[in-house]
Amino acid sequence: MSALSLALRDSSTMLRRNLLHVRRYPSLTLNVLLTPVVLLLLFVYIFGDVMSAGMADGGGDRSAYVDYLVPGILLMTIGGTLVGTAVSVSMDMTEGIIARFRTMAIHRGSVLVGHVVSSVLQSVASVVLVGAVAVAIGFRSRDATAVEWLAAFGLLSLVAFALTWLAVGVGMASPNAEAAGNNAVPLIILPFLSSAFVPVEAMPGWFQPVAAHQPFTPAIETLRGLLLGSGIGGDGWLSVAWCLGLAVFGYLWATSLFHRDPR
Repeated sequence: MSALSLALRDSSTMLRRNLLHVRRYPSLTLNVLLTPVVLLLLFVYIFGDVMSAGMADGGGDRSAYVDYLVPGILLMTIGGTLVGTAVSVSMDMTEGIIARFRTMAIHRGSVLVGHVVSSVLQSVASVVLVGAVAVAIGFRSRDATAVEWLAAFGLLSLVAFALTWLAVGVGMASPNAEAAGNNAVPLIILPFLSSAFVPVEAMPGWFQPVAAHQPFTPAIETLRGLLLGSGIGGDGWLSVAWCLGLAVFGYLWATSLFHRDPR
């Protein structure tokens, strides 16, 4: 077999291993799904009227706020899977399984590839399920074409891929699983500091640069432009640049830590 064939075979084996772990711990997957759904229902049915009345084009209409909110919730859904990824990687690094893998004739990079692909698949599945809930409570795309839907799905997948590599690096750098969970929390907090819930212009002046110059805000605005026809501007290229930069950084960070001596 060629080196590429061996790498693909070993990576698929590690992917199956990680998916089996997901099956054995369904409560973790359930928590990942419940959090964005609860936030969606809370902000629509409890705060929806107030939040939409405070927006320039909301007019007090809750349905308008549903459309505004959903793109941000979809990005938050991806962020929710990252803690589990960081914890899973840290457990592999600290419980001796990596040392055993290194004594076997397997492609070394397949361990990381298995974690990344498994996490991205979980993120995409979670986004689809949360999106179905959003449609059920009234979210409607405004004149989005099939190409725009594909672009939106591609952007969500790219965000999941980039942030997963970052979470893998966090798991590698953490001394134990508990620390990995804590260190990955900023990846969940950042969407709350973006334009997910209110426009950047409605935030205090001193905080607007923080919300505007972070990876989640351009990605959210790009999703809104694709699904709601509100215009993308430069946010599309900016969100792709953020994703590529974070993916490269996370990959280099994770692989450099992986090739050092196991803990």
